[in-house]
Amino acid sequence: METGIHKLEPIMGRYVNVDISGQQSRIYFEESTLSGDKAIPVVCLHTAGSDSSQFRHLLVDKEIAANFRMIAFDMPWHGKSLPPVGYQDQEYRLTTELYLDTVDSFIAAIGAKNPVVMGCSMGGRLVIELARRYGKNFRAVIGLEASDYQTPWYDTEWLNRPDVHGGEICSALISGLIAPQSPDEFRWETLWGYLSAGPGVFKGDLHFYRQDSDFRDRSSEIDTELCPLYLLTGEYDFSCTPDDTKRTGQSIPGAKVTIMKKLGHFPMSENPELFRGYLLPVLADIATSQ
Repeated sequence: METGIHKLEPIMGRYVNVDISGQQSRIYFEESTLSGDKAIPVVCLHTAGSDSSQFRHLLVDKEIAANFRMIAFDMPWHGKSLPPVGYQDQEYRLTTELYLDTVDSFIAAIGAKNPVVMGCSMGGRLVIELARRYGKNFRAVIGLEASDYQTPWYDTEWLNRPDVHGGEICSALISGLIAPQSPDEFRWETLWGYLSAGPGVFKGDLHFYRQDSDFRDRSSEIDTELCPLYLLTGEYDFSCTPDDTKRTGQSIPGAKVTIMKKLGHFPMSENPELFRGYLLPVLADIATSQ
């Protein structure tokens, strides 16, 4: 006898094979099935050490889907995207150039024309450089918990050691970045992305975030008339602090900055209902601006 409630969510998952910096990669991505053909594509970039499931709440949002086709993918080495062949003989280390090439190759592979790119944390850092270099290719970029630089506050040597549980260390490191008001259900959902990550992946991502993405000397070059830039940061984020985001916004003429109350470093997953209240006006502005 059947029991319980069965409900298919309006999300479709697929793989696409792409060439990234000379290596073949099989990238897993999900997209909302609620949107029509004319919806504006929004490509979502997950945080360091986690995966695209952070954006699942946005992919099932009917109000968003009316105008925007939400797409989220797992970076190679993350989630359901395997590392490249031969990964066992190399150390994963994300760089600015590799990250840019990954995003560019993925967008080209799925045929997304003039998309919005929205990234959080390391993804938020990257959209700043995306806007500077390739702004003409994007309708807009949205940086969540984003700045052109932040002073490192963590010791990466703890993130891949044989004498500690890597996932538990990663989870403990970021747990305080979630706002105290965030519901326990979504707090632990967010933490699972770190508890289950592959060995050395968070450390490899933080190479980009900590050592290879200081954009302070160039972020002011962004043309926000060509590519509108929105920066949204949670008030409880002590990694990319509100002051980091405000400083970045002040250096970029035309950047729009919002500090989000009662949110931390993972707004789309730690408190999705509260976050959508901040995101919807941004999306409405993008939809009507061009």
